[in-house]
Amino acid sequence: MRCLLAAVFMAGLTALPAFAAPTITEILAANKAASGGSAWDHGGTLGIDSAYSGQGLTGTTHALADLKTGSWADSYSIGPMTGGSGFDGDKAWMKDMSGTVTIQAGGDQRQIAINEAYRRTNLWWRPGFSGATITSGGTKTDHDATYDVLKVTPKDGKTFTAWFDAKTHLLARIAEKQGALTITTSYSAYRPVNGLMLPGKTVIDEGSGAKYLQTLSLTKANLSAKTNAADFAPPKGAVTDFTIAGDAKETIFPIRIINNHIYGDVMVNGKGPYNFIFDTGGHNILTPATAKALGVKTEGELPGHGVGTKVAETGIAKVDSLKLGDATVKHQVFVVMNFVPNEVEGVTVDGMVGFEVFRRFVTRIDYGGGTMTLTKPAAFEAKTAGTPIPFNFNSHIPQVKGSFEGLPGLFDIDTGARDDVTLLGPFVEKENLRAKHPKGVLVVDGWGVGGPARGYVTRGKELTLGPVKIPNVVASFSVQKKGAFSDASYQGNVGGGILKRFIVTFDYDHQIMYLKPQPGPVADTGVFDRSGMWINQAKDGMEVMDVTAGGPAAKAGVELGDVITMVNGKNATAIPVYELRRMLRNAAAGSVVALTIKNAKGTRETRLTLADQI
Repeated sequence: MRCLLAAVFMAGLTALPAFAAPTITEILAANKAASGGSAWDHGGTLGIDSAYSGQGLTGTTHALADLKTGSWADSYSIGPMTGGSGFDGDKAWMKDMSGTVTIQAGGDQRQIAINEAYRRTNLWWRPGFSGATITSGGTKTDHDATYDVLKVTPKDGKTFTAWFDAKTHLLARIAEKQGALTITTSYSAYRPVNGLMLPGKTVIDEGSGAKYLQTLSLTKANLSAKTNAADFAPPKGAVTDFTIAGDAKETIFPIRIINNHIYGDVMVNGKGPYNFIFDTGGHNILTPATAKALGVKTEGELPGHGVGTKVAETGIAKVDSLKLGDATVKHQVFVVMNFVPNEVEGVTVDGMVGFEVFRRFVTRIDYGGGTMTLTKPAAFEAKTAGTPIPFNFNSHIPQVKGSFEGLPGLFDIDTGARDDVTLLGPFVEKENLRAKHPKGVLVVDGWGVGGPARGYVTRGKELTLGPVKIPNVVASFSVQKKGAFSDASYQGNVGGGILKRFIVTFDYDHQIMYLKPQPGPVADTGVFDRSGMWINQAKDGMEVMDVTAGGPAAKAGVELGDVITMVNGKNATAIPVYELRRMLRNAAAGSVVALTIKNAKGTRETRLTLADQI
């Protein structure tokens, strides 16, 4: 929520000669003069209350900033959601809408917090720009207004652009890349408060379209001479909204591995069981159908982002109880969205168990044994859990240090991803990985929030996660220009194709992941599709959603949009799509698969000869 709650407290007024392009120093000097000048130099704590509206919700926000140190803390109450974020001068933190607090040191989280501190303290007014690198972005015109644009990179932060109105010298806009999104924050309707000029209206644009704009309207501001470091520290206090029946230390329940995803039965508000995915890369989610069946109220129209390029509309709902095995979590806020179509998974997907549950327990996932164990953090014993690997939080996702073929990087650990490892586009381009791996194929290799994901799939020699080495990995080099895999702040995303080789334990309290190798060989690992097509389940069989250029399916005459109705003489509707995908991966190269296919032209027979593509 940091982009939603961000506030910048600066403006300018002094006019510069029309005949001379202003220098960086002149732009910032003018900015300080009209914002209150020396009134900012006295420091103190600035508090701003705002009314929030947008995305079908209303509420309030409170922003607090130490004008000397840059420490800041924000909180919000919007619709059914409450939470906050902050920076104490050293650590960035987040209080999520379930009430838990995490230190944010993964991805670009700390850099974003440092940028926020830089702007709130107006460090660009100080000598040497307080260690930042600032360059001119030139003069730009937009909607009949002219702006002096500066590119700013604070020390230990990341580059953002600041747009100053060339007539008034008020700060009009900040544009900043946050993860895979570019957040544009616009400021207007400035007014004086305690000798300072503050924006009366702030509009936040995540780039998802006009219907998703968020507006903060200033309702109250106060400048106090006093500061208190405790106001900016991560909030303390443990959540007490979870239990295990009989006051047991742990609960064990069965899970199912489908498409390398983890599925389990979940009771919601005493109803069910429902079929939920367990995803360290996601939040607690209900599908609209499940929310309707439960009779819970859905509020808001928020944009949902994932690996695909499209925006998935989401809402927010409150759930009284969530039961997993003998564990119960109460009074939770859930996202409501169609996060993955049933035809992609081949099973009915009712919802997702995400960060909010993982954060409350120590979670042990035994892929081979088909069980999940939830343990009370105080009762967890690590001595037999496997190799410990520390992680940081990248928002809500655990992120570890590792390497791909010796190239160091940060890797999100995502049980909701089906593949081995996806290397993100900016990292692939920086390291010229495509050229280093000439044997590969460009395919649809995943499907999630926002639709299909495309990547160049090849074979990697080795992936390391902490000290653990995993040889012979199937690596996807993302070609996505939008979505989660276009993020430049980390290097890779590790999915179930790797994780199922281990018994995996997550201790979110201590930010440690444990990996313990599965006993014996693990089936369906280190292999990739030998058919050259992506299929989804359809009413009459399997619909072909993508065909690899020059691949086995293309050579067999399979076309985009075809529906496979028979496979080796068996009705395709009787075969789960995940089982057919598995067969097309694991059957030996040279195997022949007899297909009956129909499309608008009619029905035909073809023989598909499987072949290694990587």
